[in-house]
Amino acid sequence: MNVEDVLEADWDAVGELRDPVLVIALRGYFDIAGAATGALDWCLEDRTTTVVASIDPDPFFDFTTQRPEVYLDEDNERQIIWPENEIIVARFPDGARDLVVLSGVEPHTNWNIFAECIVQSARQLKCSVVVTVGANDESIPHTRTPNVFGSTSNVALARRLKLSLPKYQGPTGLLGVLHERFEREQLPSVSLRVGVPRYLLNAQHPKSSAALLRNLELVLGVPTRHAELYEEIRRWSELHDAAVEGDEQVAQYVQMLESDFDRQSQIEIPTADDLGAELEQFLREQPDENPDK
Repeated sequence: MNVEDVLEADWDAVGELRDPVLVIALRGYFDIAGAATGALDWCLEDRTTTVVASIDPDPFFDFTTQRPEVYLDEDNERQIIWPENEIIVARFPDGARDLVVLSGVEPHTNWNIFAECIVQSARQLKCSVVVTVGANDESIPHTRTPNVFGSTSNVALARRLKLSLPKYQGPTGLLGVLHERFEREQLPSVSLRVGVPRYLLNAQHPKSSAALLRNLELVLGVPTRHAELYEEIRRWSELHDAAVEGDEQVAQYVQMLESDFDRQSQIEIPTADDLGAELEQFLREQPDENPDK
């Protein structure tokens, strides 16, 4: 099996893009509470998009684990929804660039071929940088806006954006594999990750999605509609508060997390505004791989 067997693409479907950046989120190991994929889906909702490529799910999923869903369409005929990984182009005429987006599902097997599909997509669409977004379970309180942290294995990009170099060793998800592949292919990539309260993993946490979107908007210079999540944030915050108030032990735990969070937040980290300005400068300094552009 090779990429041509599983990647169906029409690269000419969208024409030339403006300084495109590939943004990736995958449901699975690095998407606690669906905060990352939920953020990208919200960003693209009601926006005109074009599917330029799709990855055949059949070689990549154990369907006894990631089961397809059956539904009745408008004609009352049964249809099957398979795990979907589509490369989507979204134009942002009111922003600094266009985006190439994969908001999909982490596969179970054949990760090398899957990763190569994404690398080839980034190359074909002339994406100069890849940004992955993820969500981890962390010991943080639901009463605070979670911080978004960034890292990159590209030394020049880490120095320019004042990001950390990855130091984690241990089990990883496909996003970890992708960043290693991007580094090998000399394609600059950045990981943005947000925390989700560990004691609320069975609940949605739109506050984390909004934090990711705000950082993406400032870093990439595209509107993400993060402010429109206010009502969802308020509704879920009330549900979270009610759950905590019913358990004195959990309430005390949250108070301890609040103290720790406030103390840690005093540590200086690069702001999203700083990252956005530095990323623009980094991109301007990169050699133009498309001289006819």
